[in-house]
Amino acid sequence: MIDWLQHAPIYPIAVPLIAGAAMLLLADKRRGLRAGIALVASLAQLAAAITLLALAAGVGGVWPNGVGVYLPGDWPAPFGIVLVVDRLSAVMLTLTAVLGLASLIYSLARWDRLGVHFHSLFQFLLMGLNGAFLTGDLFNLFVFFEVLLAASYGLILHGSGVARVSAGLQYIAVNLVASFLLLISIALIYGVTGTLNLADLAVRAGVLGGSDRLLFETGAAVLGLAFLVKAGAWPLNFWLVRGYSSASAPVAAVFSIMTKVGIYALLRIGSLLLPTGAPAAFSLDWMFAAGLATLIFAAIGLLATQRLDQLVSYCVILSAGTLLTALGMPGVRLTGPALFYLLSSVLTTGAFFMLVELVERTQTFGANVLAVTLDMFDLDDPESPNRSDDVVGVAIPAAMAFLGLAFVSCALLVTGLPPLSGFVAKFSLLSAAVAEANTSTQPADAWILVAAVLAAGLAGIVAFGRAGMRIFWGNEERTTPRLRVFEAGPVAVLILLCVALAAGAGPVSAYLDDAARSLDQPALYIDAVLSANPARTLGGH
Repeated sequence: MIDWLQHAPIYPIAVPLIAGAAMLLLADKRRGLRAGIALVASLAQLAAAITLLALAAGVGGVWPNGVGVYLPGDWPAPFGIVLVVDRLSAVMLTLTAVLGLASLIYSLARWDRLGVHFHSLFQFLLMGLNGAFLTGDLFNLFVFFEVLLAASYGLILHGSGVARVSAGLQYIAVNLVASFLLLISIALIYGVTGTLNLADLAVRAGVLGGSDRLLFETGAAVLGLAFLVKAGAWPLNFWLVRGYSSASAPVAAVFSIMTKVGIYALLRIGSLLLPTGAPAAFSLDWMFAAGLATLIFAAIGLLATQRLDQLVSYCVILSAGTLLTALGMPGVRLTGPALFYLLSSVLTTGAFFMLVELVERTQTFGANVLAVTLDMFDLDDPESPNRSDDVVGVAIPAAMAFLGLAFVSCALLVTGLPPLSGFVAKFSLLSAAVAEANTSTQPADAWILVAAVLAAGLAGIVAFGRAGMRIFWGNEERTTPRLRVFEAGPVAVLILLCVALAAGAGPVSAYLDDAARSLDQPALYIDAVLSANPARTLGGH
């Protein structure tokens, strides 16, 4: 076995950590070198994620059961740190790498120059996201949460401005409270079970009784509450719309996946605890109700606002509500389609956040904001070291046509209209829900899901139809936007990836269905982790 492949699970954490730390040592004037390091690191993370995606699928027969375990300190579970890779975590790693690379390239147009240490903070954010998807214990999940949140605090304030600082402070305050709740829950769970390793916790939770079980349920309830805050579930998502819509375009784009970390944690821990008697905080009924309320809130928000950046922020909440509702259904019939929807929605909202900033340049207000931003950071001063020869780009051929086509594509993806991946995702999700309703003894929840998703889609059609007519067909004065390839390219690539998802829906859905079935067999995960030994072989076996 090739030595570098042995340690593949650690690369998504080690690469951004080393790259981010190295860029902190470089002077601010060496922006070109910083950008080069950041690009190489992001490409390396994408390569590592694709490698893990293949290994989790059984390529080469390295992980026969689809679960790989890596022991960084050579201590066996549950005593040492454990990184675990399966199909679900590999998918999330790949999605993070793709979105991160697109957002990074977009930022090179000028956003990385609007403050210090942008690239380091960006890499630390990716490190925290990757670590959260890989870790096999609760404490390190908390650590990686804090790493990504600490980096996000700097990124959400990046670029200054009163609105950004005000929204950023609210974002910071809410997430600090959520982190405090997460720490309290971890302390309660450890005090009762004596372990924080997820696999070991699943074993010990099944034998708890009496007062110990009650304390465990309390800790799990606080844990679930903390994850709901991070997932953007109603009524704990009051901070999200203002925070995301105030952030700079590339930062808001990469933030599209952050709410999915909370959903991932709920899904991962819930799947492990369900066979041993899931605590109320991770029960399916509770998740379904929270998701349905979030879905309804997002639909109302779409109809109530007319600001394009806020519309996209509500789409993030809409996707969270749809996922929580679908994952709250019993069995795994809806899990695979829900994961397909997750892929499509994250790519779409990431592209949409970047597109919003480009579209705003067509309006006089947006052009004025851009001019103020350039003046604030001396980007339009020929003598300034921040000056770029093409800081605002050039008028590319048919720029308005590109923006219009991209807007229509994103609107189709969000609302689930054909022919792109948003339609495939919603069609498969609704088909699975109808099949569940026809075979279940209690079909009401499945029909409620169908009605809620269709109603939310209709709200999206109304909201984006209204916004599109106002922006592209209205009588307001518009300016011809000046775009750079670094800006238009990432938007186009993310949309084309959604096209590719629709074209390759068969194999992608098959992979995600396998991921769903592995979640329904937690014994595979538990056995792989607890049987791993300190031998330095791939997967710790």
